[in-house]
Amino acid sequence: MGTVHVENIRVYAHHGCLAEETIVGSDYLVNVLVKTNLSKAAVSDNLIDTVDYVHINKIVEAEMAIPSKLLEHVAKRISDRIFSEISMVTKSEIAVSKINPPINGDVEKVTIILKSKRR
Repeated sequence: MGTVHVENIRVYAHHGCLAEETIVGSDYLVNVLVKTNLSKAAVSDNLIDTVDYVHINKIVEAEMAIPSKLLEHVAKRISDRIFSEISMVTKSEIAVSKINPPINGDVEKVTIILKSKRR
């Protein structure tokens, strides 16, 4: 078993429960951690035998471009697409952070983390 971790994917997106958030948008960070068997790739040195992190990045960018009220919903869509499109992934952990959320306080970011496994 092994882990592929794509860290701090920076995205500008339009998520939030407030109408202003979906109009103006804000900065987000997305972290994706997936579990898979990396033993074949470690021997073969072939991209086809591993999880392509470019593919993960494209999934994140595409799903973050679709406005949602909740970060949990976005994380679930990212996870669902990873399981649908990358058959060798057995588990995922998706963290979506909103930078400088509009919550009337001095808060750097809020983060939700969604853990899933292949069924």
